[in-house]
Amino acid sequence: MSSENLYQREALEKYLELSRSIETSMMLTNLGSKPVDSIPMTPKRINDNGSILFFSKSTSDHNKNIEKDADTQLIFSDIKSKEFLSVYGSTSISKDPILIEELYGNLDNNWFDGKDDTTITVLTFTPEQAQYWDTKTNSIVTLAKLAYTAITGDETEIGTSGSLKL
Repeated sequence: MSSENLYQREALEKYLELSRSIETSMMLTNLGSKPVDSIPMTPKRINDNGSILFFSKSTSDHNKNIEKDADTQLIFSDIKSKEFLSVYGSTSISKDPILIEELYGNLDNNWFDGKDDTTITVLTFTPEQAQYWDTKTNSIVTLAKLAYTAITGDETEIGTSGSLKL
């Protein structure tokens, strides 16, 4: 796997490509504890500047953790496409009624009592730095390349990994 660190605009483009193509992330909060707290979260929107908006209950453990310490890690993983993204940043909490109105959809009724639910908060994650792994091929091609390496001992290009300085 080759290494390619990206900076500024290229880093943001790669980050947006990967974060928008992977539907759900694991949000890790309370990063100073062992074990860290984690929960699957599906973004409501990913802005062009890289910030990611989520809905969350004000009474949740991750909201309580963010109130104490805004440091947050998001882990995106798509095993089928072999794309992975780990992003470190900070998260803020708001009860902005305009954002709630704009982002609320019928599926949100599974977690909230309608868009007027007083426990709805909007989490805004702001990325600072990230690492990515991207094979650019499907699993069958990747497995074939790995088999080739196992048989011949010759290295094959199976993808790219690197740091994203956002």
